[in-house]
Amino acid sequence: MPPISLTDKERAMMLGMATAALQHAYAPYSKFRVGATVITDDGHLYTGSNVENASYGLTMCAERAAIFNAVHQVQGKLKLKGIAVVTENDVPCPPCGACRQVIAEFGANTAVVFRGQTDYMEMNIADMLPETFRLT
Repeated sequence: MPPISLTDKERAMMLGMATAALQHAYAPYSKFRVGATVITDDGHLYTGSNVENASYGLTMCAERAAIFNAVHQVQGKLKLKGIAVVTENDVPCPPCGACRQVIAEFGANTAVVFRGQTDYMEMNIADMLPETFRLT
């Protein structure tokens, strides 16, 4: 299956929505606010932001919040085309390992847009997590 690539319009729309979503983040401990937008294979967009907890292990990343929001809205029938992640601190921020696994669950070729060392970059989730855990 060939990698998915986002259009310039999709990428710009997703980054804009993710930037708006990070304003809703709950990050009283780290002060590291993150927003994310997912786009489904049929073009629908869903957002999420990180939600921290005093017990850090219970914190939810923006990427998973956006994906879980999408799963809820489409009643479990989710196929991802892409996900964009932004922070308000202009620093590199690729998805964490847990988020990579969840992204791969809903699209083995999902395009992932995130801040790299010098600018935003786009990678395929299969390249970011080459040995994805699968039950089938």
